[in-house]
Amino acid sequence: MTMIQCISPVNGEVYAERPAVDAATASAAVARARAAQRAWAKRPIEDRVKLVLAGVARLNEMVDEVVPELAWQMGRPVRYGGEFRGFNERSNYVASIAADALAPIIVEDSASFERRIERVAHGVVFVIAPWNYPYMTAINTVAPALMAGNAVILKHASQTILVGERMVRAFVEAGVPEDVFQNIFLDHSTTSSLIAAKSFDFVNFTGSVEGGRSIERAAAGTFTGLGLELGGKDPGYVMEDADLDAAVDTLMDGAMFNSGQCCCGIERIYVNENLYDDFVEKAVAFASSYKLGNPLEQETSLGPMAHKRFAAEVRAQTAEAVAKGARALVDPKLFPQDDGGAYLAPQVLVDVDHSMKVMTEESFGPVVGIMKVKNDEEALALMNDCKYGLTVSLWTKDPERAARIGNELETGTVFMNRADYLDPALCWTGVKETGRGGSLSVIGFQNLTRPKSYHLKKA
Repeated sequence: MTMIQCISPVNGEVYAERPAVDAATASAAVARARAAQRAWAKRPIEDRVKLVLAGVARLNEMVDEVVPELAWQMGRPVRYGGEFRGFNERSNYVASIAADALAPIIVEDSASFERRIERVAHGVVFVIAPWNYPYMTAINTVAPALMAGNAVILKHASQTILVGERMVRAFVEAGVPEDVFQNIFLDHSTTSSLIAAKSFDFVNFTGSVEGGRSIERAAAGTFTGLGLELGGKDPGYVMEDADLDAAVDTLMDGAMFNSGQCCCGIERIYVNENLYDDFVEKAVAFASSYKLGNPLEQETSLGPMAHKRFAAEVRAQTAEAVAKGARALVDPKLFPQDDGGAYLAPQVLVDVDHSMKVMTEESFGPVVGIMKVKNDEEALALMNDCKYGLTVSLWTKDPERAARIGNELETGTVFMNRADYLDPALCWTGVKETGRGGSLSVIGFQNLTRPKSYHLKKA
């Protein structure tokens, strides 16, 4: 029997483990979901929305358990209160638009013809959720999928194996039928086998690029719909007319929050030469002010990375950059808690360029490189010199300039004067190796349903 383990970054010990189910057990769970989905889809949409929101409310009642569980599983400090703000915001927004997003498109309703397009649930939706924001990333698909009439099978990353279990418990206790929303513990091979067997009608995966490739390979030839949110290397660009303090605070928070383990975290910054020195000075001060330590302690503002192997990759990228001429400006003596394992001090690098992995490969940790640029053209070329494309953060007082640059950017979202935020009213999507598809917004509902046309000639 394969055991799925969460090794806590807090102390390096096993925090939780669950047995992975075998293929027969998993297939039986999918069969129950498929049978239950038919009755679920027949319920009025108002009932489905109400039950999903009741599940959200029930999870909120578990806050005193959820927050320390997250700290133990993936290292986020308890002072930040978990993920409830974004979790609730996203759930409430999709609930508010569900009826309109799923309403039929009436083409004709005359004495002779009734013609309309309806949105029909796919059936069984498989959600493979990551560890970095395990509740918020999951709810992006879980809430609208259930509201649209799908059944959902949820599988979380091993690092946060308790999250899916707790989410399903909350939703079932609130009244969602237990076969309509199920959590399942799977190893990689069984996951791939289920997808290859066309067990699911839609698969949404959030994770690494290689993980996305594995999902695509498993789904090849099945015609199963896929939503993939994969890697990122999101840039910020600070123009000469930017609000300097606001830019530093927002971009550096975007680079360091959650120990840099954010899908849309800021991983590289380009600053106009007129503001460069001041920006760097303030950025170093910002990074140096963190308190690295045990995430269960209230004074800790920067916890360990989720696993020591993730921290090792960041250290390797930083060392390579320094070997090629970059300078690390944050004094390591300020962070004696850096143990060479999961606990990793924040770092700001200058004299960087695109020959260095820290400026081109996903770091997913508390390090950021800052480059000086002369103009928009240089910044645009550097921002697009990347195999990923999730978000870009532009800093200027000129909206027309930001829109003009944004039109040339190869990205899913263009921010102006903000960063590292998921607006549930907008489609969350990416380009290039960041993936395909989109969640939330009206488009999210469209991706979780299929169109069905009715052409009725009246006798």
